[in-house]
Parts: sequence; structure tokens; C-alpha cells
Amino acid sequence: MSPIGGTVNLAVTVIRSRHSVRKYKDTPIEEKILKDALDCARLAPTARNEQPWLFGAIRNRETLQAIANLAENARFIADAPVCFAIFGKKDAKYYLEDCCAATMQLILALQSWGVGSCWVAGEKKEYAEDVRTLLNVPDEYTLVSLVPAGYPEEVQIKQKKILDEVTFFERYEEEE
Repeated sequence: MSPIGGTVNLAVTVIRSRHSVRKYKDTPIEEKILKDALDCARLAPTARNEQPWLFGAIRNRETLQAIANLAENARFIADAPVCFAIFGKKDAKYYLEDCCAATMQLILALQSWGVGSCWVAGEKKEYAEDVRTLLNVPDEYTLVSLVPAGYPEEVQIKQKKILDEVTFFERYEEEE
């Protein structure tokens, strides 16, 4: 049963079970899972249906190490079986929102297959241009996010705030 009532559906289960994973088993991810996750990202909603994105799936160990060396807080990318790179077309007005929606759909699709991941920032990071250049992505795109992924070796679950702490209905009112 869901805490709100009714039966919990698969989407809710996938969303509630997702946590950032930074330690992965050295097990390759099947091609069909990679393609399914990329397909789910491609189907994300976009403003004006622009679809201003380009998705990369990087599995080459040397390239993963190079990305890890660039991303100062994400050295664990080097140990992931795959790292997805999500790029947005710079001239699209809502590329950031669109690519963030695609990133989340990719992450949830991976989770539905039991593949853990971690959203690593790309937008506004000093290494964004270097990653774009490393991956030979055209200049019209900018890095929005990196998503290293793999079967979890270790999951560290952080406590989340309770629903009442982060929600309001109709109008926000301070408690006295």
C-alpha cells in the first residue's frame, strides 16, 4: 500500500527506490538496457517539442578516466561501466529544463533495470567545455549533465526531509 492510499505502481516504486550510487560492480550493462535508457531520455517532454539534446554513452576506460580527471567532484566516473553525457543546444531557449527532464528520465529508466546512477552537474561547471571537446561534440552544444551508471556495489541512503517540511497547498504560510 502507498502511504497516500491505494496500490503502489511500478513508476512510484522506481522513483522511491532511486538513490545516488557512486560505487559500481565491474559488470558491463547490456546493450538493450543502454538503448532503453537512452530511448526513455529521448522521450522526455520539451518546450515547443524542440528536443534540443544530444546523448552520449561512454564505455571506453580511457575516456571514462579522462572525464573523471576533468570532473573535480566525480572521480568515481572512472570506475563506472558507462557514463552518459547529456548535451543541450545552446541556442534553444529552454535547453536546460529540457535536458534536465531527459536526464531524470534516463536515471529512472536505468533504475527500473536495477542499474544505479548519480547525476553529476555539467551546466556552468569549468570542465563542461573540456568534456565537450574530449567527446568531439559540436560547438553548438553545451554539457548539461553526466550520469555515471552501473550495478551498485554500495548504496548509501541519505535521509530525506519529510513531506510536510517541503510542501504547501494553495498558499505558503509560516508556522507560528
